[in-house]
Amino acid sequence: MEVLEAIHCRASTRAYLDKPVDRATIESILETARWSPSGTNAQPWQVAVVTGETKRRVSETLLAERTAGHPEQPDYQYYPKQWNEPYKSRRLACGLALYSALGINRSDPQARLKSWNNNYHFFGAPVGLFFFLDRSLEKGSWVDMGMFIENVMLAALSFGLATCPQASLAEYPDIVRRLLNVPDSRALLCGMAIGYPDTAAPVNNYRTAREPVANFTAWHE
Repeated sequence: MEVLEAIHCRASTRAYLDKPVDRATIESILETARWSPSGTNAQPWQVAVVTGETKRRVSETLLAERTAGHPEQPDYQYYPKQWNEPYKSRRLACGLALYSALGINRSDPQARLKSWNNNYHFFGAPVGLFFFLDRSLEKGSWVDMGMFIENVMLAALSFGLATCPQASLAEYPDIVRRLLNVPDSRALLCGMAIGYPDTAAPVNNYRTAREPVANFTAWHE
């Protein structure tokens, strides 16, 4: 797939086919992503790949923690504590588009909860990724991680795979580190679902809007 096409086609996919992805394919994706840029070539990325029984155990443990009402303890604050415009409106529009695609009404909290809990099952994807970063590194390396994660998603498209980066999978990082035997010196940035998309699922057939270039670009000539 040509690069520009891949960038335009990439979307967060929330329904997957019950079709395995072999280890060699995941290795090829990571082989491509490892060429991502990083300041001073620090290459700060650390990746944990979960499948099969390990993925099931991670999913069930995270969901149990959430269901028990235990407070989230992420390694960093992903979202602002208070949303301001224009970000507040964009967030609301994103949520509305998602739940509309799922056919879930705002007045149906049980359906919304069931949909949200699907996050912890990687939306049915056969493979999950967790992205870690050494805590000793600073914000520049977080930028590097963003470029690496994007390249993972773009490389996946070349194999006919879809992805969904998930902040929800980093809500209880201590659990993930314990289950995967990852040292506490590594911060958990996010997880990711990866697999073959279920193109017939309504949730995979909506798209969020993007601002035109003129709205976020200033020219200085």
